Amino acid sequence: MIKTNRISQASIHVFFWLFTIASLLPFLLIFMVSISDETSIESNGYSLFPSKISFAAYQFLFFNFSEITKAYGITIFCTIIGTVLSLLVTTLMAYPLSRANLPFRRSLAFYIFFTMLFSGGMVPWYMTFVNLLHMKNSMLAMIIPGMLLSAFNILLMRSFFANSIPESVIESATIDGASEIQIFWKIVTPLSLPILATIGLFTTLAYWNDWYNCMLFIDKPALYNIQYLMTKTLTNIQYLIMKSNSSAQAGELLAKMPRETVRMALAIVGIGPLLLAYPFFQKYYISGITSGAVKG
Repeated sequence: MIKTNRISQASIHVFFWLFTIASLLPFLLIFMVSISDETSIESNGYSLFPSKISFAAYQFLFFNFSEITKAYGITIFCTIIGTVLSLLVTTLMAYPLSRANLPFRRSLAFYIFFTMLFSGGMVPWYMTFVNLLHMKNSMLAMIIPGMLLSAFNILLMRSFFANSIPESVIESATIDGASEIQIFWKIVTPLSLPILATIGLFTTLAYWNDWYNCMLFIDKPALYNIQYLMTKTLTNIQYLIMKSNSSAQAGELLAKMPRETVRMALAIVGIGPLLLAYPFFQKYYISGITSGAVKG
């Protein structure tokens, strides 16, 4: 019996190791292609073992190092500030909705849920932030529109509060004379680290990968974030590819430029920091999802 259990346990370990390796292979392939020579890619295609190593793609991307550094700084700033503010606003809205004694609790919850189904449309949304709130060409335009508050995150966090925070703990604190703010900051928040880490990871991914708001609201190159800068670079390369068919000068320039490898280098530059950050969130992320998914 013991031998059978050991074999089963070893089989499970082997399965998950193989699954982990299979999950990492695409990232490894992207990295190997990004450091491959462009001519070897054209001749042999993508390979985990490139015939010739070249860092031309990264040299092309980091040709203007100060621009890349500034774009990274803007992305990091917007991600950190946006995530903190989003967690604060989401928590302050979700916690009251989880309390049974809140007046019009169901009506407020339905109003939040309604925004997941219908929106005012792109034009009114854009005009509100540009003409009414004057966020054109400002850092706030990459923090507030569309990402500062998510109805899905509010409902997920409300479910966690309602199902995972014992009511008896709140009642005991109330009897001891604690105010609502003290209960929230000193009792509810420390008990809610799983859902805070989960929503924090969702929000961090959204802010880090955002290029759409930058494209809509930012005209100044000095305010470009890293994702939009990478998207703009890729768009320029695709434009040169189209022009190379009709312009000899564009074709000559394109011949000296990495094309396939730079696409993979763009992916590495864009997702690298998130791959390093994810393991720190993983434990809380899994427990937060399973707890918050229970219907409240």
